[in-house]
Amino acid sequence: MDAQGRGRADDIDPADQWVLNPDTGEYELRLAPSAAQSSVPGPRRSGGRGPAARAGAARTGRTAPARRSGAAAPGDDAPSPRRRTGAPAEAAAGRRGRRPAPKKGKGKKVLMWTGGSLAFVLVGTSAAAYLYYEHLNDNITSVSDDGAGTGGFSKDRAINILLVGTDKRTGKGNEGYGDKDSAGHADTTLVLHVSKDRSNATVLSIPRDLITDIPDCPTTQEDGSEKVIPGQQRTRFNNSLGQEERTPSCTMRTITELTGLKMDHFMVADFNAVKTLTSAVGGVDVCLAKDIKDPDSKLDLPRGEHTIEGEEALAFVRTRHSVGFGGDLSRIELQQQFLGSMMRKLKSDDTLTNPSKMIKLAEAGTKALTVDSQISTIKNLADLGAELGKFDTKNLTFATVPVVDNPAEKIKATVVLKEPQAQQLFAMVREDVSLTEVKKEKKKEKAAEAARLKGTKAPASEVRVRILNGGAVAGSAQETLSWLQVQEGVTKSENAGNAEQPLAKTTLEYGPDEADQARRLAEIMGLSGAALKPGKSVTNSQGVPAMTLTLGKDFEGAGVPLTTPEKVPDDVQKATADKVECAK
Repeated sequence: MDAQGRGRADDIDPADQWVLNPDTGEYELRLAPSAAQSSVPGPRRSGGRGPAARAGAARTGRTAPARRSGAAAPGDDAPSPRRRTGAPAEAAAGRRGRRPAPKKGKGKKVLMWTGGSLAFVLVGTSAAAYLYYEHLNDNITSVSDDGAGTGGFSKDRAINILLVGTDKRTGKGNEGYGDKDSAGHADTTLVLHVSKDRSNATVLSIPRDLITDIPDCPTTQEDGSEKVIPGQQRTRFNNSLGQEERTPSCTMRTITELTGLKMDHFMVADFNAVKTLTSAVGGVDVCLAKDIKDPDSKLDLPRGEHTIEGEEALAFVRTRHSVGFGGDLSRIELQQQFLGSMMRKLKSDDTLTNPSKMIKLAEAGTKALTVDSQISTIKNLADLGAELGKFDTKNLTFATVPVVDNPAEKIKATVVLKEPQAQQLFAMVREDVSLTEVKKEKKKEKAAEAARLKGTKAPASEVRVRILNGGAVAGSAQETLSWLQVQEGVTKSENAGNAEQPLAKTTLEYGPDEADQARRLAEIMGLSGAALKPGKSVTNSQGVPAMTLTLGKDFEGAGVPLTTPEKVPDDVQKATADKVECAK
């Protein structure tokens, strides 16, 4: 019992502290009559940081107890260090916002929806929610993105989030899992892409054994200095995290190099994410086409439908030897099924209208999360969650990056990208093309893009264009110039050097009187209507008006069409979140 005669705060279910006020019809945080601060579990905040806490202290006449080491003086509004009481020493060291403490697991992707859940936690609560808000903020661990991201998501463009978990073993109750002696790897990696209009979303699963290049990674050290961790060529993707002191920002850079997608944020979690979140929502429904008894993951379930949570849920997402071909790719499909079911549960009325579940989700999610510093507060997470919650589950598509066995190996242990299917898939996501049939109000936009390609086309010899390199490999502008002049007869073209700003996509800007020239050049280069940008012409070196062709990062070489595929390649494995699939 504590000084107020109550049980230990850590033993109290946070959901039990919220009661319905019959006068207001709202759920409010229940506090002890004499208490000046929240009774929810976690570090007890002394002295208060906000008006509610200070007012409570004034009413009771109680003196606030001493603050934690490193906190601001009583009465100061400065935030206190974010550290959870009782966390392992190794994990606590990583809570200073500098270096990560990668304590993640293999099913932690479920955290992508936690931000949306947190948005609901604070809706319709009284002023007392301020104290709980601060408590949740203290739960969150943040790590710098080291400039690898965009600086934060925006409501007027598509959102890309890196979701990653490691096989490093940390956390109470996880002693029997993971890689005991290693710093961990990017063992499970997902890229969540939410469309600009929020009508659909795509989740790309990146195989851990994919051979790729890891770039040099500038990384913030504990003392604030920067250290560049050297890159590595032709290595497993999972080495992008943990190894050589690489942080999640290095995994972000590796994803960008691999797919051309720049990440807005990252989220990482530990094994406990699966256990606590599945318990918070009352279990997740899964289906097995056969009996599974896996001694490695400890999963023991008969065929049929099951509702799983806690340790059993963790065993489900970790198992691989008993499903499919018994490898990582088979486990990816199993995890995608689990995530689809988790998504349906999180967005169901049974969860969203249940205050007890929402509070438990907020607790579990914030304690399990390690996020980039751009979304290290409940407000930022709630804003992000509001955007992530806008699409229908039937328009959420899971897809695995197309790969084949590494031809350089006699004993197959790694995989390489399957081309051109992988690049086609990456292009569709970059261009915000849904992998499912989505009924959305984009007819006018699509019609306008298609109209730009229709009409008369000027002869190639009359096309005047300046070529800029806006992110393509060095020499691309000169290569394109030679190809256009020698092979395509576009003799009135010139190399204008580098663009001021790099572009993700190649564009062709033209003036009102140059539409026929633009259509001809689009036909020659395989440009889509979206790449054509009606605007204004510029003056070329001859002093006459000309169009501007800017080669973006999507440019793959002279003569390679840049039209984005409208359909997913047939052999790309994919599934939607609204369908129940039985694991085989």
